[in-house]
Amino acid sequence: MSVEVRVPTLGESVTEATVATWFKKPGDAVAVDEMLCELETDKVTVEVPSPAAGTLGEIIVAEGETVGVDALLATLNAGSGEAPAPAASAPTQAPATGGADVDVMVPTLGESVTEATVATWFKAVGDTVAQDEMLCELETDKVSVEVPSPAAGTLTAIVAAEGATVDASAKLAVISSGSGASAAAPAAAATAAPAASTGKDIENAPSANKLMAENGVDAASVSGTGKDGRIMKDDVLKAMAAPKAAPAAAAAPRAASAPQDAAREERVKMTKLRQTIARRLKESQNTAAMLTTYNEVDMTEVMALRNEYKDLFLKKHGVKLGFMSFFTKACIHALNEVPEVNAEIDGTDVVYKNYVNMGIAAGTPQGLVVPVIRDADQMSFAGIEKAIAEKGARARDGKLSMAEMQGGTFTISNGGVYGSLMSSPILNPPQSGILGMHKIQDRPMAIKGQVVIRPMMYLALSYDHRIVDGKGAVTFLVRVKEALEDPRRLLMDL
Repeated sequence: MSVEVRVPTLGESVTEATVATWFKKPGDAVAVDEMLCELETDKVTVEVPSPAAGTLGEIIVAEGETVGVDALLATLNAGSGEAPAPAASAPTQAPATGGADVDVMVPTLGESVTEATVATWFKAVGDTVAQDEMLCELETDKVSVEVPSPAAGTLTAIVAAEGATVDASAKLAVISSGSGASAAAPAAAATAAPAASTGKDIENAPSANKLMAENGVDAASVSGTGKDGRIMKDDVLKAMAAPKAAPAAAAAPRAASAPQDAAREERVKMTKLRQTIARRLKESQNTAAMLTTYNEVDMTEVMALRNEYKDLFLKKHGVKLGFMSFFTKACIHALNEVPEVNAEIDGTDVVYKNYVNMGIAAGTPQGLVVPVIRDADQMSFAGIEKAIAEKGARARDGKLSMAEMQGGTFTISNGGVYGSLMSSPILNPPQSGILGMHKIQDRPMAIKGQVVIRPMMYLALSYDHRIVDGKGAVTFLVRVKEALEDPRRLLMDL
């Protein structure tokens, strides 16, 4: 029986989509609800599941083509045609162990996150696993999420392979628990054996071990980029391709004039996470009418106040008094006066936020992340400093959850810790404003007709000109400047 696969409902006001990727080809066996292809609209990415179990017949719309709502994408041979399915899945199935089957599901990804990409499997089919042992790593557009084993046993099936995109409720694998779990132990040990040659107390990705064994690659010559330095499949491929890089590059027009440089170049594929970050940042520039206004602030009074009370503050509250709490308070004060900087555009509506969820950009070994301090406008100086310290530590340890980076209404980015004197920060969509802090530098200033040396900092406010006018942006930055140059204004709400 032939079943039609059609474009699903795309959402209000969306009338067409482009076929981005087909995950199956004609003749492939598919299960009901298994993802067949991915569509892209001007708003979201839409997955198209199989309406029935069977065999994919004909693909009507190829990758890159644009179709309307309810258009025919492909045909599916249901019923008797599904017989080939066991053969198609046989390579990823291990013999039955007799234990109870436990599904490995995608963990909670966080608010508004609906899909993730399977980055790496650390276990192969047939491997024995302990409860809570890491099975695989997922990448979303913000963080990497580790998936632990829900039970001890044997990994009997991998449903979502590396590179596959899965939704928030998808099944990733199957674990066979119980007494039969030990049956695959020898195979698992054999698979893991090459990892011992690395001399490290970490287990490399099974796919990497297999590739190194098949191609005679010494693990010591491979630089691991995975968690804790474990070697991934891409690391092995990169190591294998390195000697061949020079001839390939020499043929390119760019390298023709300096072929000796080709051997010193390295081409590394961007991770899904980095690709998404790059896309979102560019979308921010393309979508928002982004503009930056600048000012400078004399940090004399804030530094004096901090030096006077930092020891007492630490003794009473158990946390150091830094500059970030002053800047957070100053921004909250300014956001109350210029609420459009704390708003966002939703279609033809402006959504004003009657609260402040402050994003504080933090540098980590994996890159810049922005944990959010919820309801920062209700917090004291001590509460803000404690939240910043706690979020910063979790960010550096890679333990931030998706929920902790969602829902921000305004962001502060401190490039000064790296020595930046001035920059133009990029908006964190859908937010309409971001404040850039910079290095404090002694500069000669004219004060009451006298030239004096003062600790000065440049401030930069990038804002969405579609919603924030120049007057509002300048007013916001002036209020931040006034509050920092006379911190008593914060106490009196002036």
